[in-house]
Amino acid sequence: MSGGDAIPEFSKAKSGDGQDVSLTNLSAFANGPGIKSGAEVAAILAVAVVIIGGIELALRIFHVPQYIMPPPSSIVYALFDEFPLIAPHLGYTLVELVSGFAIGAIVGLVMAAVITQFPFAEKIVAPYILILVTTPMLALVPLLILRFGFGYTPRIIAVALAAGPMVMINAATGFRRVDSAKIALARSYGASTLQIFWKIRAPMALPMILVGLMIGAIFGLLTAVGAEMVGGGFGLGNRLTSYSSMIQMPQFFAVVLILSTLGILIYVLFFLIGKKWASWET
Repeated sequence: MSGGDAIPEFSKAKSGDGQDVSLTNLSAFANGPGIKSGAEVAAILAVAVVIIGGIELALRIFHVPQYIMPPPSSIVYALFDEFPLIAPHLGYTLVELVSGFAIGAIVGLVMAAVITQFPFAEKIVAPYILILVTTPMLALVPLLILRFGFGYTPRIIAVALAAGPMVMINAATGFRRVDSAKIALARSYGASTLQIFWKIRAPMALPMILVGLMIGAIFGLLTAVGAEMVGGGFGLGNRLTSYSSMIQMPQFFAVVLILSTLGILIYVLFFLIGKKWASWET
């Protein structure tokens, strides 16, 4: 195609004042409504100190047994004391999460591209995607364990089945949100379906794709932990089961704290990616 017939680029155009749902405007930490001053940071930290300190004080004043609810100080101590024993299990969970999420995300993105380009395929696939979305993947873990044993395989499959549909649904939504006038204009310049997809649909869908990846990763983490609790001798979910059975509640909540931190890190990772590559959507 000659220089005069080049397809116009739409991916970097700044959108208007619309309130489209995207990764970059869902965050309380984004530029704009987010944190702007040290005073706000100090206020957030002060509230956290008051809440944690209040819980610590209340538990000690009322002499609440640790097997019911350990004070925050005991949880922090258990986290540092037990971390050398927890760290290998954290590694196992991360392997399951990353492997399963990668498989699910790739399949989900491919399926989203296919069903948006071929509506007939969507009619065939949609019922099965609905089944996957509405079926708790943990219900399938015992069956997967019977087939594949107690190793990584059933957990990775469960994570992929949990993450894939989330990625596919959000990506497909993003692919469909493209202004039809832009596609019509590109076609008038002689653009092919593949060129329209890569130059218009994919860039404009990026915010929704990132939302899908973030949700899929969080669902994958929850599924991985649940699968570890169902069966197997390793992983953070196994540690939760082990500590609760031995009524070691400080260690139990230390693992919960690690899982919460992983969830926050997943969110921050995709937020930063969205801020860098899809900030034009805000």
